[in-house]
Amino acid sequence: MSPALDRRAALRLFAASGLGLGLAACAGPGGGTAASSGSSPSALATSGTVKGTVSFAHWRAEDKAVLAGLIKAFVKKYPDAGVEQDISPSADYQSTALRRIQGSKTGDLFTAFRGAQFEQIVKAGVYSPLTGADVVGKYQPSLITPGAAKGVQYGLPYQLVFNMPLANADALDKAGHTGAPADWDGFLQLLDDLKAKGYTPLAWPGGDAANAGQLLNTMVMNNAPSDDMFTKIESGEYRATDDWFVKTLEQYRELKPYFQARATGSTTDAVTRLFAQGKAGLLAVGSFQMAAVRALGAKFPFDLVAPVTTTAAKARYQGVFNTTFILGVNSASKVQPAAYAFLEFLSDPANAGTYANGTGQHVTVQGVDYTNKDLKAIAPWLTKKNLLAPRFQFLNLDIRTAVENAAVAVVGGKKPAQAAEEAQRVIDQKRS
Repeated sequence: MSPALDRRAALRLFAASGLGLGLAACAGPGGGTAASSGSSPSALATSGTVKGTVSFAHWRAEDKAVLAGLIKAFVKKYPDAGVEQDISPSADYQSTALRRIQGSKTGDLFTAFRGAQFEQIVKAGVYSPLTGADVVGKYQPSLITPGAAKGVQYGLPYQLVFNMPLANADALDKAGHTGAPADWDGFLQLLDDLKAKGYTPLAWPGGDAANAGQLLNTMVMNNAPSDDMFTKIESGEYRATDDWFVKTLEQYRELKPYFQARATGSTTDAVTRLFAQGKAGLLAVGSFQMAAVRALGAKFPFDLVAPVTTTAAKARYQGVFNTTFILGVNSASKVQPAAYAFLEFLSDPANAGTYANGTGQHVTVQGVDYTNKDLKAIAPWLTKKNLLAPRFQFLNLDIRTAVENAAVAVVGGKKPAQAAEEAQRVIDQKRS
């Protein structure tokens, strides 16, 4: 995409067509099957008196204030209803949400992570299917497939994020770079140039299981022999000891000199502070961390930089995206009409725009006008060739942990081949 392309035009193109991320990528591995619009939702009260207090369970504490403003507007529209946010840290939500929302103890409206958690909640029967509900038509069809399974739309992925390193654009300029390098040698050169200018080149939360694996998305996107690489590792068709994955671990070893000190024990909060203070050139988490960086007082402009681990000629993808924060109505909710009404309210383009611009998150709702300067700064990535984030292909979280921990082990000093063998032993045990 030409740097001269007007970013607002890119956003309009994206909103109008939904094609910016590539249809093949959007319906990518682990994405499910788009639901038929002909069937009716079962056990979902899409009409009725909107009253009662809706428990909204999610993991985005940084969105609390923006959502509180939207809730205030919702209550003004529906005076007999209310919404209470039930917020857990993302790691806790990943492990405990299903137990907590079953039986609607909490979460009349709830969110889910794409992949393993979504699949678990579907199997548990917690979702009221949305297939055929009017609200589905408010979303870009190519971006909501991760909320569908076996032809049924259970949830609506609300957020569109880029799971790749966030860049301090001022630091890039000082290092003599204007954008993402097109190959592995270029990426290492960028890190060298950042280091020469006194920056920690790549701040990585190696001690945070929820986010240490975000970097792996881009490290494998061009190394793997197929886009469903982690589905095939989980099934046994591929192995962690295959050449392509060992190569990826060897490249992690090459990155070791560019991480901050004690990287394998660093938390997301710690590296976010390092980045926000202008001491790191890249933050290896994702675009969803922009608001947290701003909250810490950072003034520098943002960009995104994904490591391309091959030559430019062999690279299939430029970056990685994900559609997540999957909104669903609890089948056991006693206030379903109100929960559904709040889902519709969040799905209105004006309200979705308030959420997006207030939180620094792109959304999958059609017709949203983005005014947030950070969203506009990364808008060119909406039309690049991006892969649906592969780490969420794993349905067995123990296997995912084994694969991601192999990269952490290499940064900690273990030989790549040994780390791969140890990961494969765990995979074999979990598959038996």
